[in-house]
Amino acid sequence: MTLLKDTETPLYIQLTDLLRQQIASAELAPNQRIPSERDLCERYGVSRITVRQAMANLTNEGLITTVPGKGTYVTLPRLKGDLQPLRSFTDEMSARGMKAKSKVLAASIVSADENVANQLHVSTGTEVVKISRLRKTDGLNIAIQTSWLVHRQCPEILKFDMTERSLYAVFRDEYQLVLTNAETSFCAALATPEQCELLNIQPPAAVLLVDQTTFLGNGSALEYTHSVYLGDRYTISTFN
Repeated sequence: MTLLKDTETPLYIQLTDLLRQQIASAELAPNQRIPSERDLCERYGVSRITVRQAMANLTNEGLITTVPGKGTYVTLPRLKGDLQPLRSFTDEMSARGMKAKSKVLAASIVSADENVANQLHVSTGTEVVKISRLRKTDGLNIAIQTSWLVHRQCPEILKFDMTERSLYAVFRDEYQLVLTNAETSFCAALATPEQCELLNIQPPAAVLLVDQTTFLGNGSALEYTHSVYLGDRYTISTFN
């Protein structure tokens, strides 16, 4: 497609619209490198100033991002999640027509430290199951989740495969445990080097931290989860 030079629409606006359309149609796919300024100048017969103005527009719209020393890339699509405490990550992705997967980073039985004990409303040293997972969907690493479970409520839970199955489904199907309410808090933070590596992001990078304790109908806590979400790719909104 050529740009029209005999129209009132500035060339940089035309180029912005053209590249935006290419991103929307996946002609320029997420994580794909944008052609260089020189290539765009030659391809569309425009100046570097025109190209830079178009790139600035797309950057402001969050459609592209520049990695120093590497180039400019199409950004990954932003995911928006409702703050529904009793819906699992697997169910949340499924509701969008996306398939959730997990990589188990670590799983063991440990003694609850003071923080975990406070979150689960149990005594320090209580036996808990600790499971850390990297949560993925459609090839994108979305979150790092570490869960602590009161072991006496779900004995031998580590025998179940957690790569494609949600903890909530295991609670319900294997232990007949029904979660009834939750306490949830969230805040923004900068990702640690380890989190950057797992989430494939460049530091400094913002992440969204979500802490949640879920409860059974009798008032006892079952699970405490600390989640680290991609800050620039994932939005959580409240609901009524």
